[in-house]
Amino acid sequence: MPDQTTDNEHEATIIRKSELDSMTPPSSSVEPVGAGSSEPTTPATFLVQNAADYRSVFWLLLAISLVAIQYSDPTWVKYLSPISCYLAISLGTVSHNHNHKATFKSKRLNNLFGHALTIFYGYPTLMWVPTHNLNHHKFVNRPGDATATWRYTNKHNLWVAVTYPFVSGYFQSIPIRNYIDRVKKKKPKLYARIRFQYAIWIGSYILLGILAAVLYHNQQTGLGFYVWFFSVILPAILSSTVIMFFNFIQHVHTDAWSDHDHSRNFVGSWFNFLFFNNGYHTIHHDHPAMHWSELPAAHALIADSIEPKLNEKNLLWFLLRQYILSPLVPKLGTKQIGQLPSADPMAENASKASSR
Repeated sequence: MPDQTTDNEHEATIIRKSELDSMTPPSSSVEPVGAGSSEPTTPATFLVQNAADYRSVFWLLLAISLVAIQYSDPTWVKYLSPISCYLAISLGTVSHNHNHKATFKSKRLNNLFGHALTIFYGYPTLMWVPTHNLNHHKFVNRPGDATATWRYTNKHNLWVAVTYPFVSGYFQSIPIRNYIDRVKKKKPKLYARIRFQYAIWIGSYILLGILAAVLYHNQQTGLGFYVWFFSVILPAILSSTVIMFFNFIQHVHTDAWSDHDHSRNFVGSWFNFLFFNNGYHTIHHDHPAMHWSELPAAHALIADSIEPKLNEKNLLWFLLRQYILSPLVPKLGTKQIGQLPSADPMAENASKASSR
């Protein structure tokens, strides 16, 4: 499989060839969806492939520092835990970006970065490959997508949104198991890396829990658990959960069969700064390996071809309107755009043609 940074990279195309050929991550800790985007437009950098990724690295170092502060002085937990929760969620988007475009020039640094992100994301980052690259980007909320928003209902209300991460998480476990089984048989080195990352995922939480207990067992009953849970565990739980929720609101009631209306975008500057341009979802699906820093400019080129209702300017207003106001004023809620994602228009047309 070609390296992500080859000179002849063209527009990203979704992986559609043999899954065995695309099992082994090339220069990243995870696997890219496509061949890549255009060559980097930023100046040459020392460690990272794109200068914008120094902020990704800084966010990770900041998250680690906040955990260290809370462990050293529990009085800081009530102040820093909310920030740790935000940083963990944002690092979930960083792990997504790293999955598509390797952050570092060094393979070892990429692997190390992926392992560290696992602790804050709340799940092994290597598992983006079967659930995201090889599944979600292939089906994009159509039949076959493990993260489908419409599996049991196409309604969009607070109950469906809150329960979606549990449903999505369960069905994502299926391609994860299948992927690991195939890798175990065909790619022993990759299988060893996966096992190692799972060990880091579970082992780090156990060790951090033991450390908190040892530090504070003589001071106050439950203090160690308090430090461990609110500085490490709660942020990790929120990270993976909110990332799945982001996926839900970016695809629910969109036209999965459309060229540009398959995703909902949140184009507010603050949201995209805080979450590394995660709001530009249409252009990301169109060009999966494009670097996250290039998404705003690329989105601007296609914004006029997207249904205006799918370019939301403010995430908070969207959430308020959809989950608080729309039950009282239904017209404020989202409506299905275009074809139902569960209905294949090509299959329907073929069926109609054959019945004539």
